[in-house]
Amino acid sequence: MVKSNIDLIEHCISSETVASGGLLTVKRDQVRLPNGNVSQREYVVHPGAVVIVPILPNGNVILEKQFRYPLHQVFIELPAGKIDAGEDILTTGQRELMEETGYIASEWVKLGHQHPCIGYSDEVIHIFLATGLVAGDHHRDEDESLEVFEVSFPDCMDMIQSGEITDGKTIVALFFAEKYLQIHPIQTHG
Repeated sequence: MVKSNIDLIEHCISSETVASGGLLTVKRDQVRLPNGNVSQREYVVHPGAVVIVPILPNGNVILEKQFRYPLHQVFIELPAGKIDAGEDILTTGQRELMEETGYIASEWVKLGHQHPCIGYSDEVIHIFLATGLVAGDHHRDEDESLEVFEVSFPDCMDMIQSGEITDGKTIVALFFAEKYLQIHPIQTHG
């Protein structure tokens, strides 16, 4: 039997905003530890995001290449984006898939969620599988440049193993999808 987590909880004494931008806020909290001592916690407040595993009728996965400024590198990723204030997570997924790739999906399955940065952020990323894809025109943001391409599911998994795909949300989402598809295979037409 698992012991209660009550002995591990830290309680906020005070909180201050260190920095605030268009997407992120950095907070610094004073906390009371379970042993009674006081400590400090700095963390990023994030609105949350959705990542989509879009599977084409031929069984291929839609991927993107995108330059990510913090690491000054082009990454291979699944379509994803932040949740707008008050927006339903499925709506976010549908919007981001269409905006970034031009595809609209008729079938959506929530696969789960992940906490990618538990040591320094409250971000939650929700994971969806999207099928029944129909191509259309993308509607990318003005500051968004990316290349959309398709890869077979087995090749995606090989790209993780080879280190070609290193983005955490993409890796986790593909593993969620792989497990789901083992139990619920989709019919491919291709």
